[in-house]
Amino acid sequence: MLTNLGLQQNFQVGSDYRDLYISSDSPKQILGISEGKYAPSQVSASAPDEPVLLNTATAFLQGLYPPLDSFYRSIASQTLNNGTEYTNPLHGYQYIVLHGEEEESPDTIWIKGDDECPALTKAVDTFPGSTVYQERLESTRSFYHGFWPILKNVYDLTEDDMSYDNAFTIFDLINVGSIHNTSMKDAVTSDQLFQLRTLADSYEFDANYNASQPDRSIGAKTVNHAILSHLNETVTSKGGVKFSVLAGSYDTMLAFFGLNQLTAASPNFYGLPGYASTMAFEILTEDDVSEFPSDTDSLMVRFLFRNGSDAGAPLTPFPMFGGSEMTLSWSDFKAEMQSRSISTVAGWCDTCRSTQNFCLTATGGDITSAKGVTETQSKHGMSKAVAGVIGALVTLGIVCIVAAVAFILRKRTCAVPVVTGPSAVEKGSASSSIRD
Repeated sequence: MLTNLGLQQNFQVGSDYRDLYISSDSPKQILGISEGKYAPSQVSASAPDEPVLLNTATAFLQGLYPPLDSFYRSIASQTLNNGTEYTNPLHGYQYIVLHGEEEESPDTIWIKGDDECPALTKAVDTFPGSTVYQERLESTRSFYHGFWPILKNVYDLTEDDMSYDNAFTIFDLINVGSIHNTSMKDAVTSDQLFQLRTLADSYEFDANYNASQPDRSIGAKTVNHAILSHLNETVTSKGGVKFSVLAGSYDTMLAFFGLNQLTAASPNFYGLPGYASTMAFEILTEDDVSEFPSDTDSLMVRFLFRNGSDAGAPLTPFPMFGGSEMTLSWSDFKAEMQSRSISTVAGWCDTCRSTQNFCLTATGGDITSAKGVTETQSKHGMSKAVAGVIGALVTLGIVCIVAAVAFILRKRTCAVPVVTGPSAVEKGSASSSIRD
């Protein structure tokens, strides 16, 4: 579960997105979006069926559409024929539909395509054998051993585990401890914490992306397809779906940064995203319109990133695909994303060499038969439950992806901390050296 701080961080981010994209006071208000009352047809929200990720999305959505009684009393209540007036519980709380995608469901690959993927695991497992990894391991050995006295009673780590091999776990434990526990805060200097963060950055980025090993970024390829498919749904529905939220983990974000060449836009994208960081994709037009444009040639797409959850932190645009343009035409964006995507369940099953039960259905029992399957040929494309997008000059729609940390720690250890105070698993989002 998320800590109180983690829930507040995600709530704050959702509130800021509300101010930016839903409030009538904002010049970026999405065209035709319901400002006060949640409209189910306009908002799509999905997360893997994991407590941290579901709670991440729930807290964000609470900020996006807060209780009606506080802001829109006139539409918060209903009056029965006998004159009795009722509002939703909790001062008009709005119950936004959140789809939890089960691990056994093919829909989960569009958010977490790096789970249950043997080919990806095999590629990542080669990283410790690399020269750069071995150099970092040896050069930082004494540095990591220096933290053993403050971690020996905190987690299930042994003294032999105090090395670059556990760079993220060690950083996350100490970082979270520094936030919540005075004794740990006083035991670690700001320079030491910065070095721990930088080393965790290097480990996680290299583990999740390597241009010479495309299998490391399989999760980013399915996320690319999710983003593109739901931007396309906004286009084909003429703006029917206006705001979509996907809650995923930071490892997928790192793979996304590498795959889509965001590191060419800023070296900060080599770093771990901060707690409750978000990626956003706006679909927009320069035309002065009162309804969704009928001509797709006027549509443009822009990528934005917000690092962390500080109130008022900017959602900053960056050029994608190694280019310099902040905004791309819809057709150019679509072509770039398609070239970097896995677009069918069968394609994912084949690329991953996965034996998930749904792969038997998707590939007809033959994993290799998935090669060459196109999106239009497959009956197992992404469901509407994971649709999404965002908008901007005249803002037409948006897809927001919120980062959380649950999956990385679940893969690496199932141990439970033995001291009081929140654990890294409870925290729910990754930390970072990325600076806005």
